[in-house]
This record gives sequence, structure tokens and C-alpha cells, in this order.
Amino acid sequence: MNKQIQKLAAALLVLYVVLFVQLNVLQVGKREALDSHPQNNRQTIRDFNRPRGPIVTADGVVVARSVPTADGGQFKYQREYPTGDLFTNVSGYYTYSFGSTSLEKTKNDVLMGDTVAQKVNGVFGGVDNSGSVQLTMREDVQRVAAEALGEREGSVTVMDPITGAVIAMVSYPRFDGNLVATHDTQKAEDVFNFYNNYPGKPLLANAYQENYMPGSAFKIVTQAIALENGIVSMDSTFPVETEWVPPQTNDPIQNYGGKPCGGTMAEVFYRSCNIPFAQMAVMLGPDKMVAGTRAWGIDEKVPIDLPGAVAGNFEYANGEPIDFANNLPLLAIGGFGQANDKIVPLQMCMIASTVAAGGKMMKPYVVDATLAHDGSVLERTSPEVYKTPISASTAFTLTQLMIDVVNKGTGKPMQLANGIQAAAKTGTAQLNATGEPQRSHAWITGFAPAEAPRYAISVVLKGTNDEISASTGGRLAGPIAKTVLDYLFSTEAP
Repeated sequence: MNKQIQKLAAALLVLYVVLFVQLNVLQVGKREALDSHPQNNRQTIRDFNRPRGPIVTADGVVVARSVPTADGGQFKYQREYPTGDLFTNVSGYYTYSFGSTSLEKTKNDVLMGDTVAQKVNGVFGGVDNSGSVQLTMREDVQRVAAEALGEREGSVTVMDPITGAVIAMVSYPRFDGNLVATHDTQKAEDVFNFYNNYPGKPLLANAYQENYMPGSAFKIVTQAIALENGIVSMDSTFPVETEWVPPQTNDPIQNYGGKPCGGTMAEVFYRSCNIPFAQMAVMLGPDKMVAGTRAWGIDEKVPIDLPGAVAGNFEYANGEPIDFANNLPLLAIGGFGQANDKIVPLQMCMIASTVAAGGKMMKPYVVDATLAHDGSVLERTSPEVYKTPISASTAFTLTQLMIDVVNKGTGKPMQLANGIQAAAKTGTAQLNATGEPQRSHAWITGFAPAEAPRYAISVVLKGTNDEISASTGGRLAGPIAKTVLDYLFSTEAP
């Protein structure tokens, strides 16, 4: 009898141990997987009945917040976006049926009060320990940029070249987070279907989640690589030509519009001659040109603190490395920003910022700090150097060249008010083949004041209509950049 009891006790003990282990596996080891399982909505329901903190701009404007729902609603709180579509490319959305995106997703623990530090502070039940996210971006500058861009497909990005802090980053088209944050699943689904079928991909943050052919704005990079490798200097000159035939082909390269162009190094830069930059790329050769673009991070995803960032492109075609040694004409065309070249709008702003910062490329960021419910800082972003693709002397030379673009060349529309000197480079990326209707992307990128830079900017307009396609970066993108920079300087104390 005693032996039977001992066996039963041993069996029960084994079962208890198995049950204990399994409960811990479920509650601890598999908690994240179970919480995120599509058939488990209890966690989501709990979250929508808890306070969720705000996302706030650097100038104190709330761009995302939770407000109590009307009596009798399914949930206690409704997520709301007071600035409409102005910041949804950064804030993202927080929805019951379709999850969350951007900062609403990556900073979810802070906003819900679920970080370790917040849980310690909110250990007693019933305490609101939700946190907040403080942006580097300014609502006033974002609004000015959006108004200047208007309903033209494209992007405007402004950043501090010394720290990497993003001040404004807006695209068109864009979407209103209020329309998708509704608790009515069918209404939200209808809105998503509308946006998914709307031209221009409004649900994407085009400033950092899309890339475009850069055209002559890429000449900053080619010029920098050539200077760093000693291929050219400010004493270099180029013959005035209308066309040039690169090696391995009989098909000539022309300047924009087939115009004759050449002269000193300064002149071919501010006039934006194509042929000299095609020649520089060939003079550098595949190895040095590719190494140079890698130093600039062209083919790497933009290192911003937001999800879904994409990369530019120089050395790949259809996902495979280009054999430039056996395709020198393609290398030549890439030297002036055509062919396979692609740049992310934010990345173009980083390129200008690198020149402005004396050769240092800073990591861009939109989150200045995360805060606890009592306003104490949980975490603050520290500026970080991403790459150093050029020397200070090369950055100085490029600055002088870019000043000439504004004073003498294609960037005159970016001449700023009150005598503030800007430095810039324009680009008009021709997308059409010879003989086809003209289609182009219009670019400008630069910084100001040139002698002590405080702001860098990039503007791109996508050639979706005849106005954009028939014009140039200087004429179309230049006035947008001027409007935004003039506003920024007008808000500074004398």
C-alpha cells in the first residue's frame, strides 16, 4: 500500500513539474508570440482601454494623442491626430484592426508605459504611467514646407547638418491618420483600400521610403570622389562640347538639352555640364567610383530612427552588381546621376549636410527624447556620426562650388532674403528615352548660411505632369527650398 502511494505521489509530482514548466513556457517564453497571434485580441482590447501618451513636436504641438470615447463606446480611448495628414509619415497610425506603423509602433512601449522604468514608477495599480515622444521636428516648418510643396508629388526634407536632427520631412500625397484610426473596422478597411489605389503611394513616407533618379544633384558625389582621388582639382578645365563618346560604345553622351558646355571646374559645376562628370567617372574607373559611392552610403538603407527606410542605388541593376569594367558607358552616365542611379530624398539632404558639416555625415533622427508621465527623460538621442566620406578640404571646395551654383548658375532661384548666402546643387533627372515625351524629376539640395550652416534641405518633385517634366530642378524645386529657408531664418532672433 505504501509503495502504491509513493508511486502515485511521484507521478503527481512529475505532472506538477510538467505543468509548472508548461505554464512558464506559455506565460514567459511564448508570451510575445501569443500576444501577437491574430486570433488573440485580448491584449489589443486591454491596450485600447488604457491611457496612451502623446507624440509632440519640438515646438509643442501634439500630433498624436488618445482621447476618451463617447459613453457606451467599445473602448475607453480613441487615438486622434490633431494635425491631420501633416505628420502621419512620421507618427504613423495606431488602430484596433490594422495594427500600428512608424513611431506608433516602434515607441509603443513608451507610449503605453510598458518600459521597465515606467513599470517601476507605476507599480501601484490605477496609476497612469503612459509616456510621450518628443520630436525634433517643428510643426510650423512642416506646415510651411507642405504649403510650398502643394499638391505636387514629391518631398521636402530639412535637417540640422551638425546634429542630424530632422526639422521637417513632408511628402505629397500623404494620408490622414484619423481616417484609419477609427474603431469601425469596415470604415477603416474602406479608407485603406482607397489609399492603396490612390496614385503616388500616400501610405508610404516617400521622403525616406522611396528613391528617385537624382540627375545632376548627384554631381556633388561624383565631384567629391574625383577630388578625394586627385582626378581633378580646381585648376582642371574641360573643352566646350555638345557630345562625347565614352569607351565601348558609339552612342554619344550629351549635355542637358544638347547644349555646348565646358570650361573651368567651377563653371562646369555651376552650369551643370553632363559630359565632364561622365568623363570624371570613367577617369576614376569602376573600382574607385564604386568605392566612393560606398563611402557615401549610397547603396545602404538610410539610417533613420523610423522603420521601413530604403536605400539609394549606384552599383546594382535588378539586384545584381553591375559589371562596370565591361560597361563603361553605364558608369559614365551614372557619373551625372542618370541610368541606374537612385537617391532617397532624405539621403540627398544628408549629402548636402555632409558638405555643410565639413565632411561628416550624421545619422538623421526624428525622436529627440522619450519622456515618462511626470516629464522626466527616459532616453534622449545623442548625435552620431554615420560616415566621413570626404575631408574637410574637399567639403570646403564643394561649398565654394555650390555657392557659385546659387550666385551664377542653375540654383539662382534659391537666393535667400536678407543677403543670406546659400549653397546648392540642382538636378533634372531625365526619365524618358530619346524621342519619347519628356518626363523628369526636379531636384535641389543645399544648405545655409554657407559660411556657418544651420539648415540643410532637399526638395524633389516627381515628373507626373507636364509642368514638372518640362522644367528643371532650379526653376521648380528652387523656389520651394527658398520659401522654407527664408521662413526658418525669419523665425530666428536677430
